[in-house]
Amino acid sequence: STELLLDLVRSATYAHRRQDPGLVAPAMIALAAGLDGMACYEESLDVLRTLERVARTELRPVDAVTATLRIARVERQLSRFDLAEAAYIRAGELATASRNPDAALRSHLGRANVLRMRGNLMEAEHLTQAVLADARNAGEQRAEAEAEHHLGVVLGTRGELHDAVPHFWRAFELYGKDDTAATFAMNDLGVTLSRLGATADAERALLYVLARNANRSNSQNAMIELMQCASFSRNRVGFERCRTLCERERAQMSPNILADYLLRLAIGLARFGHFDRADAELTRALQVAQTHQLHEFEFRIERIRAGLRNCEALDLTEHDEAAKPPAPGSELGAVCAALTSLTG
Repeated sequence: STELLLDLVRSATYAHRRQDPGLVAPAMIALAAGLDGMACYEESLDVLRTLERVARTELRPVDAVTATLRIARVERQLSRFDLAEAAYIRAGELATASRNPDAALRSHLGRANVLRMRGNLMEAEHLTQAVLADARNAGEQRAEAEAEHHLGVVLGTRGELHDAVPHFWRAFELYGKDDTAATFAMNDLGVTLSRLGATADAERALLYVLARNANRSNSQNAMIELMQCASFSRNRVGFERCRTLCERERAQMSPNILADYLLRLAIGLARFGHFDRADAELTRALQVAQTHQLHEFEFRIERIRAGLRNCEALDLTEHDEAAKPPAPGSELGAVCAALTSLTG
């Protein structure tokens, strides 16, 4: 935004006057975060790399850790997993050297995220469970929230959807409603509820995200999942409305979001009987997944392709217990009740 750029100019002027290039770090990191939030990943990375060149060894420990974690996140968003993992390891080393336990835990979570995106779900879960235990013992609430959140993602990826739901809700509560990260947890909760067939609850969660979140990638995910809910409910008008919104964002989608969109688009088209178009979108989705080594997407695409012309099989593939209401005394029922209370 303009305000971020103006702040950077002010910071650069002050840093030059003090002959201390490290003073420009907070403003540059904030600008990089803003670009990341708008899904401008290459631009965000360029700002961070420029900071490294300008400040060199003058960065304060906390800024060095924050910048390295941000670099790792952007590389992960771009599906450059080797570079992301190397940056997370470096961030962990910097955090340990500067006695920053929160950042050290977040670096481990980042590595777990990379493992998950590469398809190594067992190692991702083990590492996340270890971080969660360490965060609780250390009283690091933010790291605990992130670990709960990531554990939900790992379990959901493994198909253990009922177990994932309470982790997303606990993450939402630990983050706090005013924290942007809370909307990421709410988005993942909505996705999981959709896969369980609790479409009304899923839409409630996803609309909460769209109403409160300015992060572009998170909004994109919410739009894609609302499109999925509409196709599952055979709501053709809602499907086309969401598809149009997603198409406007397509050029700005990161590889993993684009692969997900094309996959969900194909499923929706198949549900409405457009099998040839669906197969073409699945081919595009597979190309994106293979190009960016998104192995988990490759497995899902091939599995769905096998049942493409059977809508009942498609519904069972994407939903654990389609349209079955949660039991009132279950954890799932408790979370849905809390969600209804929250969203009205």
